[in-house]
Amino acid sequence: MDFRLMGIDTPLLHTLQHFMDAAGEDSDKSINAPSRNYVRDAKAMAATPADVKEYQNSYVFIVDMPGLKSGDIKVQVEDDNVLLISGERKREEEKEGAKYIRMERRIGKFMRKFTLPENANTDAISAVCQDGVLTVIVQKLPPPEPKKPKTIEVKIA
Repeated sequence: MDFRLMGIDTPLLHTLQHFMDAAGEDSDKSINAPSRNYVRDAKAMAATPADVKEYQNSYVFIVDMPGLKSGDIKVQVEDDNVLLISGERKREEEKEGAKYIRMERRIGKFMRKFTLPENANTDAISAVCQDGVLTVIVQKLPPPEPKKPKTIEVKIA
């Protein structure tokens, strides 16, 4: 609403009009737009399927990683309970006289994050990549021992 069209033109209303115009211009760009890092991470997570199994003594995470070397894959624990599997699949170098006709295999960064349960032992994690399949095993903590009742000696005064 432009107050000047109504014949009212005071410094206060002029300043208010300026703020309303500025808010309308910036609201579409910054408030609802996700950051580039968020979009990149979301794409990387969507393109990295995984299976998760629970056994009596462990949790097992299985991720297909065809053609990757162990140096291309990272397995980390963040914030004491988030398992992060990430890495990058790089494009093969083109040799002289050869050019791609079709490129369907995914290249670029990949990532998956899993929130580990409370009974996950983050100090006992192993990872093995064999035949293009990464298997991450997170051992479970032993169940807590039931608390025994504490007996208090009664003294006679």
